[in-house]
Amino acid sequence: QVQLVESGGGLVQAGGSLRLSCAASGIIFRINGMGWYRQAPGKKRELVATITGGGDTNYSDSVKGRSTISRDNAKNTVYLQMNSLKPEDTAVYYCNAEVIHISFRKDNWWGQGTQVTVSS
Repeated sequence: QVQLVESGGGLVQAGGSLRLSCAASGIIFRINGMGWYRQAPGKKRELVATITGGGDTNYSDSVKGRSTISRDNAKNTVYLQMNSLKPEDTAVYYCNAEVIHISFRKDNWWGQGTQVTVSS
């Protein structure tokens, strides 16, 4: 069993910033890619940003230039720094991790989500 726990969400005014964190724990052999997704009311879950084990990053067009994804492999933690927040960024943000187990089985694990609300 693997657990991903997000933190750092909250209420912020438009133009403000937030830094989200997601820490993975459990029986883990290795974590490859990690990413952030979000789901706004009435919309499906969408990709926000991803980062590979080697540090290569990818961002959705909606957050590119305003967000930075990073990771600390020693802590099994991924971060998302979001600046210049807009009301359209309001959503529940979820982290995801590609976990390889000792059996070489690969799974995708999701956190419980953290709410980000941006007021106008």
